[in-house]
Amino acid sequence: MLFGFGGSDLSSILLEILYRVPGILVAISFHECAHAYAAYKCGDPTARNLGRMTLNPFAHFDPIGLVMLLLVRFGWAKPVPINTRNFKNPRKDELIVSLAGVAANLIIAFITLGVMYTLQICTTIESTILDNILSSMFFINLAFFVFNLLPIPPLDGYHVLQCILGRFTRTASGFRFFYFFERYGFVILIAVLFLNANTGFISSIVMSLWSGMTAVYSAIFGLFL
Repeated sequence: MLFGFGGSDLSSILLEILYRVPGILVAISFHECAHAYAAYKCGDPTARNLGRMTLNPFAHFDPIGLVMLLLVRFGWAKPVPINTRNFKNPRKDELIVSLAGVAANLIIAFITLGVMYTLQICTTIESTILDNILSSMFFINLAFFVFNLLPIPPLDGYHVLQCILGRFTRTASGFRFFYFFERYGFVILIAVLFLNANTGFISSIVMSLWSGMTAVYSAIFGLFL
């Protein structure tokens, strides 16, 4: 989503897109299912009743969003419907639901890197295709984690911000602030994407997380090798 194509010819670009498909399928399916499951556990069965509490990717994909995600590395899925009136503790539960999707992506990225380490260190399996698929899955899920935590509507980070600010959201100043944010959210989001294209700040965060995870696995495998 946030990384360019490595190749310049059409065949290389198409191959990279194919490598990304499994990662995108997993990232979106687990992300949206995690939202639905968290909402259900917090008392809201809306998403489950509509068939969204599933890992079936066809329940979550928006066709245009998927094509955009594959071609220009920025897209979207169908939002999981949430009825906050069903929550027992609305502010706390909404925070949990908002963080559930990105938490799923972070966990998948961490597990995927562990699989990559295990295959590299503990086996003699060598497969360029498998390496590329796992690498894409790792970076896509890590990019989903970072990108969706940006406090910009309609991303999860925006809902997290609302929950954290709490009472401020119900004040006159808070209403004006969030009204402006929601009205111009898409414009702000596009501006942030252009800023990232020129500065790479999101990619820098992703790389920092990668370095941290690599250090963790290096320490773990170092205990046994």
